[in-house]
Amino acid sequence: MTKHSNSTLIQIVHPVCCGLDVHKDKISACLITVDEAGAEQHEIREFSTFTQDLKKMKEWLLENNCPVVAMESTGVYWHPVYNTIEETMVVVLVNARHIKNVPGRKTDISDSKWLAGLLRHGLVKGSFIPPENVREWRELSRLRKTYTESLADYKRRVHKLFITANIKIDSVASDLFGLTGTNLIDLLCTDSELTLEKVKKLSKGRLKKKATVLYQSLHGYFKDHHRFQLIGMMESINLFKKQIDRINDRLESLTLEHKDLLERLDEIPGIDKKSAQSIIGEVGITLVEFKSMSAFVSWAGLCPGNNESAGKRKSGRNAVRNHPFKTVLVQVASDIEQTYVGEI
Repeated sequence: MTKHSNSTLIQIVHPVCCGLDVHKDKISACLITVDEAGAEQHEIREFSTFTQDLKKMKEWLLENNCPVVAMESTGVYWHPVYNTIEETMVVVLVNARHIKNVPGRKTDISDSKWLAGLLRHGLVKGSFIPPENVREWRELSRLRKTYTESLADYKRRVHKLFITANIKIDSVASDLFGLTGTNLIDLLCTDSELTLEKVKKLSKGRLKKKATVLYQSLHGYFKDHHRFQLIGMMESINLFKKQIDRINDRLESLTLEHKDLLERLDEIPGIDKKSAQSIIGEVGITLVEFKSMSAFVSWAGLCPGNNESAGKRKSGRNAVRNHPFKTVLVQVASDIEQTYVGEI
C-alpha cells in the first residue's frame, strides 16, 4: 500500500488568522496563532464597538501579525469594523448561511472560534465588498430608491384621500401630480373658496379647455379634516422630491469621472441614467472581482438554484431573493418589455 508524504485532507491555509463575531455593542474575537513548537494557540478577547475599542482591537491584531480576518455579513454592524481594519489586513466577509454552527452549542465565543477555524483551513468564501467610492454610490442610489418608493406611497395616499372626499381631478387630468393637478391640489390646501376663474387660471396646456370640468371635479365632500391631511401629505411629498434632487446632484458630482461609462450604459435599451448609476453603485466600474460570468449571475440571484438528491430534481428556487442589483435589472427588463409592447 503506497503511503503519501502528505495525507492531510484539509490543508492549513492561514496559520495566523482571526474570527470575529460582531454584534451591535460587542465583538467576540478568536485569534489563532502558532507557537515555536508549531502548535496551534487560541486567544479569545471581547471588545466594545466604540471607535476607541475598535482601534485597540486593530492594534492587538497587528501586534500578533494577523494578516486576515473573517466576520459575518450580518446587517450593517460589520461596516465600522471593516472601516477600521480594511487598510491593514485582508477582511473576509462571510455569508451567515455558509457558516452555521452546531445547534445547541452556540455562543458568541464559540461562533468566533468556529469562524476562525473555518478561515484557517480556507473553508470560507468572502462576499464582494466594493471600494469605498463605490460603496458611497451604492448607499446613495439605495437611499434614492427608498425615497422614491416613499414618494410613490404618499402619492397613493393622496389618491385615496381624494376618493374618500369624492374629488375627481384624476378623472379629468391623466396625471394628478402634473402641473395643473399640483396647482389644483395647492388650491385645495390654501383656499376653501373655489371659483371657475381660479381654476381657469391654474389650468395649463390642453387642460385649459377642460377648466369647467375640472371645476366640477373639485366639488365633493372636502372638509377641513381632509385639508389637514392633504397639507401634511403634500409637505412630505415636496420634502421627498427635494431629497431625491439633492441625491441626484450628489451622485452626478461623485460619478463625474465615469461619465463616459454611464453614457454607454444609458445607450442600452431599458437603462436610463438613474439605472446606470444604480448598476455601477452595486457592482462598481469593473467585474474583475468575479471569477466568471456564471459567478456574477449567481451572486446577483439571476439564475436558478441547484437542489438535487437521489437523482431527483427538487425546487430550484434561488437562495438570493432580494438582491438590490437583481431588483435594478428586473426593473430594467420591465421597462424594455413595456417599450417593445408599446411599439407593437
